[in-house]
Amino acid sequence: MLDLIIVLVALGLLIYFAFKGITLIILAPAAALLAAVATGDLPVLGAYTQIFMSNTGSFIVSFFPLFLLGAVFGKLMDDSGSAKALAEAVSEKLGPDRAIVSVVLCCGALTYGGVSAFVVAFAVFPVAAALFRTADIPKRLIPGALSLGAFTFTMSALPGSPAIQNAIPMPFFGTTSFAAPGLGIVAAVIMFALGILWLNRRAATARAAGEGYGAHEDNLPANDTALRECAQGSGFDIRELEAHPEALDQPSAVMALLPVVLVIVTNLVFSAFVIPRLDTAYLAEPLFGATTIEAVRGVWSVIVALFVAILVLVATNWRRLSDLRTSLDGGANASVLPIFNTASLVGFGAVIAALPVFAAISDAILNVTGGNPLLSVAASVTTLSAMTGSASGGMSIALEALGPALVDMANAGGVSLEAMHRVTALASGSLDVLPHSGAVITLLAVCKLSHRESYGDIFVVCCGGPMVALLAVLLLAGMVGSF
Repeated sequence: MLDLIIVLVALGLLIYFAFKGITLIILAPAAALLAAVATGDLPVLGAYTQIFMSNTGSFIVSFFPLFLLGAVFGKLMDDSGSAKALAEAVSEKLGPDRAIVSVVLCCGALTYGGVSAFVVAFAVFPVAAALFRTADIPKRLIPGALSLGAFTFTMSALPGSPAIQNAIPMPFFGTTSFAAPGLGIVAAVIMFALGILWLNRRAATARAAGEGYGAHEDNLPANDTALRECAQGSGFDIRELEAHPEALDQPSAVMALLPVVLVIVTNLVFSAFVIPRLDTAYLAEPLFGATTIEAVRGVWSVIVALFVAILVLVATNWRRLSDLRTSLDGGANASVLPIFNTASLVGFGAVIAALPVFAAISDAILNVTGGNPLLSVAASVTTLSAMTGSASGGMSIALEALGPALVDMANAGGVSLEAMHRVTALASGSLDVLPHSGAVITLLAVCKLSHRESYGDIFVVCCGGPMVALLAVLLLAGMVGSF
């Protein structure tokens, strides 16, 4: 019991200081080693170098190409004006009367095409602010619309999404990003529908009460240190984007959409048709990690898809990308901190999983879920994602600790590994945006709103809807399996 309390205290300190803005690169190993020392079950230096760093490094080795290419792609989409062109085209097509749906679809199109949610928040906010002001919808609803489009159905539900939350389960289950497409589409429809219903209802209630957009200064002041740091971290200056939108020589909507479509199409073609025809027997050799094509097929497909989209994006926007080297450098630099943050959480989870008390925690989860693999993975991933405030971090910790056992349970019970993949991804995005989540804090900073003003709507659309979708998929998977 004491060891369990120590683990919870270590996790609580990790959450508390992360909320205070201390980097996870320092916090994660400190919290992990605190648990190791306090329990007395692991030697400190061995736990740090052989467990924490080993697992942190393994995650980086496996997924750094996705973080790197995704960040570069997002930077090029922004610098070329493609992200803003696509957002404006969607909003113009639907009109100001459908401002909420427009913003959600803008974010959804960009994130489904591989642009990171962080970049999308910066790129779409100016468009969202203009639309909401024109429609006289309260500004406090903008974070809800942005988060619904960027943090829900395109992140964990839609088949083929290049989001890291959809990529992490692939090597564990030998699946691709298109795993269980039917279940994913059902979940996406539920998330989207419930989110739109909630936000439209909130807008109607505000309208009936006589509440409009409100008096807000949406241009970012030059002395706003927090937002300037956010802009620097993402690789571009949001103030310039808002102050001089006319300065961007934007591509047409069709050309802006082309790279986004290419990510999805190339991913599907490469995973379904190209890789199965390749001779990959060499992967069994120790030189290549003694692995199988099923363990790397999904990651390979996303790498190729993003690379092809980047080449096309550069080729079709050569004139607009006046300083290509700076854009590439900015995207590459922006990929480093996110992957090291996530990898540090993986290292933290590995140390906790090495403690004897974790076996008792795992047994408790399996007992509560009755040994059902789908329920077990849903419960463990949801819990850890909520605790860490990170979908990718919570999922990685759960799969590193319980992945092999869950695969064995699924195989023994005749449960589809594709269904396991989809449930894992959905569970990671069900409770990951609690108040201490870095994504929530950053989004509210971009919008210049507080938790008190906007967090309630974020919680409903990013936790309520996804939780309903997860439960629906669990029920469907239990009845008909994967489809």
